[in-house]
Amino acid sequence: MITSFEAYENYITLEKKYSSHTALAYLSDLKDFKVFLEETYVLEDMAHVTFPMTRGWIVMLVEQGLSNRSVNRKMSALKSYFKFLLKTNQIERSPMDKHKSLKMSHSVQVPFSVDEITQVLAAMDELADFEGFRDRLMIELLYASGMRRKELIDLRVEAVNWDRQTIKVFGKRQKERLIPLIPSVLQTLKKYLVKRSALPNIAQVPYLFVSKKGVKVYETLVYRAINGYFRKVSKKAKCSPHILRHSFATHLLDQGADLNAVKELLGHSSLASTQVYTHNSIARLKQAHAKAHPRQTKP
Repeated sequence: MITSFEAYENYITLEKKYSSHTALAYLSDLKDFKVFLEETYVLEDMAHVTFPMTRGWIVMLVEQGLSNRSVNRKMSALKSYFKFLLKTNQIERSPMDKHKSLKMSHSVQVPFSVDEITQVLAAMDELADFEGFRDRLMIELLYASGMRRKELIDLRVEAVNWDRQTIKVFGKRQKERLIPLIPSVLQTLKKYLVKRSALPNIAQVPYLFVSKKGVKVYETLVYRAINGYFRKVSKKAKCSPHILRHSFATHLLDQGADLNAVKELLGHSSLASTQVYTHNSIARLKQAHAKAHPRQTKP
């Protein structure tokens, strides 16, 4: 009888290198599903789960008002778990084989304009304290590299290669990639490191971005900083670190960058993920086409 998720937890954290956030979410979903099985089917052994049982859980979740995105996340947890049971010969067939994800509406996120980013950085020119330099570097680095918020937070000082002018980033599942650094970012980085080195007890702290107390920055701090500065110049619905990543990709594609090159810079495993960022570029191309093509002009 399969009753413990301990082996699975070790598998996704140690072997698959899932983030702690993803691992906790998956384990929580599995425990919820186990409760559902016990209450609905009086079933405790996960090895005897059938496809209709998983569908029954989906129905219950939808009736509770969960979004399709949230339901799909929970189904991903089940797929991962039963794949593990299959791999370890605890089941002969996954009950998720026939599962198809629920359809989701994909909203196009609007990137910051080049002018908005320029306005924010110009407004930060007068900030001379440690936090000002740190926040400026976070914005410049997110926009110049397209890295994720968590990747930024986990950056170490040693990740910067000054000779090659690159920075080493560890993405999802600890996948490593090198991103080139443009001169303006290198200049801000040098100034920030001078301020950082003046912090007390900082010598033993490996992380690049820290608070005034020398503690590694956290997700909420990064979000508040980015949101705070951009809210002053932008009326967009979202002013998050991810929008800077979106802006990076969109602006590169607008300037004719190769889609595969952008994919590598973003750390995407598939081209389909990168193609999401082409929507705004396509919209602008359509506008240009409508204005310039001879057949579009009115008689």
